[in-house]
Amino acid sequence: MVSVYNADGAAPLRLVSQIRYELLTLGDELLLGLTANGHLTFIGAQLGRRGAQLRRNVTISDEADLIAEQFRESWARADVVITTGGLGPTCDDRTRDAVAAVLGRKLVFSAVVEQAMLDRFSHLGRKMTPNNLKQAYVFESGEVMLNANGTAPGLWVAQDNKVLIMLPGPPNELQPMFVDQVLPRLAALGLLSEREAYVQLRTAGIGESWLETKLQPVFDRLGDALNVAFCAHQGAVDCRVSSPNGLLSQTQLTEIAGECAQLLQDDFVCYGHDSLARVCADLLRAQEKKLAVVETATGGLIANAFTEICGACKFFAGGVVCCSNDTKMQLLDVPECLLLQHGAVSDEAAVALATGAAEILGADYALAVTGFAGEATGAGGNPVGTIFVALFSPAGVWSKKLSYPGPRATIKVRAVNAALDWLRRELLRVQSGAATPARRTGVMQ
Repeated sequence: MVSVYNADGAAPLRLVSQIRYELLTLGDELLLGLTANGHLTFIGAQLGRRGAQLRRNVTISDEADLIAEQFRESWARADVVITTGGLGPTCDDRTRDAVAAVLGRKLVFSAVVEQAMLDRFSHLGRKMTPNNLKQAYVFESGEVMLNANGTAPGLWVAQDNKVLIMLPGPPNELQPMFVDQVLPRLAALGLLSEREAYVQLRTAGIGESWLETKLQPVFDRLGDALNVAFCAHQGAVDCRVSSPNGLLSQTQLTEIAGECAQLLQDDFVCYGHDSLARVCADLLRAQEKKLAVVETATGGLIANAFTEICGACKFFAGGVVCCSNDTKMQLLDVPECLLLQHGAVSDEAAVALATGAAEILGADYALAVTGFAGEATGAGGNPVGTIFVALFSPAGVWSKKLSYPGPRATIKVRAVNAALDWLRRELLRVQSGAATPARRTGVMQ
């Protein structure tokens, strides 16, 4: 149980879960739909991991009066207010001035921030324009969080037994600042847990309702002492177990999660937040094997998932995105007669693509994904959402047919997760020393 304590270390005032956090995301580009509000999902997730819940998010335009009005409302009822955006050098960056007026705080020029900006521009080989100096004005008696990835610093103000955190808008600046500077400060004040407040089990290949059914005996035994939450993704589901009332220790939560993982067997992917690609990468590295991928329907998403991981060259041989039949024949030696007889979206084509990728790129394993993710019905009467995935391994090569109705983006993500989960299960089988591959459907060659 994590609590907020008095300054003298006396009795706890409130649990972290009772601290009210509000987030104000600023910018016309958010309201116009030109930019997705990724700050909400990122900050909400980061706070949630530490036992705090974001109680409210309001997106506001760049008008100073509207910023002041909404900030005044949030400041009156929240314990911690976080703002994003509006700290830059241009005329539409009005957040700092509007908030300062509400708080009755004076803005003063910071030579430290100015020097940090000059150093950054010098490093980039660019000349700093005068309007950038606007970003060097900070709250008098406030704290400054220097920006290692941009020019606008983050601002921290403690006033009226509340905390104000102002962050720059670009995600590549906000996210590292939040993780490296904001979270440690909040934890030091007792406003967040020092570590994750729950244990998360990541699963794949099992639906949300069936997952709950399999784990219900564990949940029933623990009753109100355990809090359970599910989060469904495309082809994957997360299950978080926690004890907000503090009746269960972190050790007990870990033991409960371990019991759940045993019940799930191969449907259990990992504890925490690792992606399917990272789990597969760790297994490939441990077995000193390499993977190749060939994609048509998923357009390079699988390759991107692996190249996001540091040291990908140790386990990832490479990938090919090929849509035309000529590309399949030229790059992967797929026989023209096979494509003419069975079509480019078929079990046979998927097997040929995976085999060609493994052989030409010198990989131990290969994944191939081909299918119809567009708006029109595919050849041979196959509906949109028809996907063929093939897996090449040292034990053989197989293909299976999947069906994922829905929009293109959904079909692509589900196909990626299905392919990665199949690879994961095969790598686990090999790791366990199982003599024969698990039963699969489709074409074997």
